[in-house]
Amino acid sequence: MLVFAASDKGGTGRSVTSANLAYHHALDGSDVCFLDFDFGSPTAATVFDLPDVPAEAEGTGLHAYLRGAANEPLGIDVWSRTEHLDLRDRPAGSGRLVLVPGDRSGGEFVTGEEHLHRCVDLILRLHREFDVIVVDLSAGRSYAVDLVLAATSPRGGLAGLKHRWLVFHRWTRQHVAAAAELAFGPRGIVQAGAAMGHEPDVLRAAIRFVRAAVPDLESPPWSHVTPAQYAWMRHCDSTLETLASTRGVGRTWTLASIPLEPVLQWQERLITVEDVYDRQIANQATWDALIGLAQQLTDDTLWGER
Repeated sequence: MLVFAASDKGGTGRSVTSANLAYHHALDGSDVCFLDFDFGSPTAATVFDLPDVPAEAEGTGLHAYLRGAANEPLGIDVWSRTEHLDLRDRPAGSGRLVLVPGDRSGGEFVTGEEHLHRCVDLILRLHREFDVIVVDLSAGRSYAVDLVLAATSPRGGLAGLKHRWLVFHRWTRQHVAAAAELAFGPRGIVQAGAAMGHEPDVLRAAIRFVRAAVPDLESPPWSHVTPAQYAWMRHCDSTLETLASTRGVGRTWTLASIPLEPVLQWQERLITVEDVYDRQIANQATWDALIGLAQQLTDDTLWGER
């Protein structure tokens, strides 16, 4: 399965949540490859606790490969290279977890036919090797988004692969509106894909939304505020639900809501079971939400497939 992680804005939790998604699929035994297609700010190596990789990927990363400056992009085995203490011993029964990092100074660049051919060739080769490929895209309607839309179009070479889109947004008015615009706006994913030959209804059906940093109003500290504050927050939450529904990003089309989580906010890294049960620094609700996201991503019935 090919999964594209998109967002209209930076700071949505796209990279850290999609990395945790990849991690959970690997824990369940799937062989997983994470492609850092964030041309402007490739930071996945940090999320996977691979501090030496950004320098190592300079000139050998994904961007160098797409530009033809490298014959093969660098591939990093996360289990063997990570400095995350909980991951140094590969969990029993887990699948492979490989990062293809972006170049540290890659930056956005206009893509053309040669980039498209290299992108298609790489993903086809990875598809034969991995069960799940997560592609972390640059924020907004970027060159990276256009490249993968072209690659998955009827003329692109990847149309035969099952692919799904996750659009990440924070639980605010600005982010809800921006996510809807990225997916369904005049220059959004669906319209851009249609111009490249995608069937609009099919592409629309392949898009789901992930809400990140969502406060749980029933848990501390949110439930311990004054009655006036609590009533106001309840009103804001209800207003946001109405806005999301009218913009086409309501609960029906939302795959997961990831709670506001200190570990994700402050460290932007993988959350492990030790973080939840042993150290008790991460919340059970966050762990459960990430497991649910991984499960729902592969549940065909939730995507209109049987």
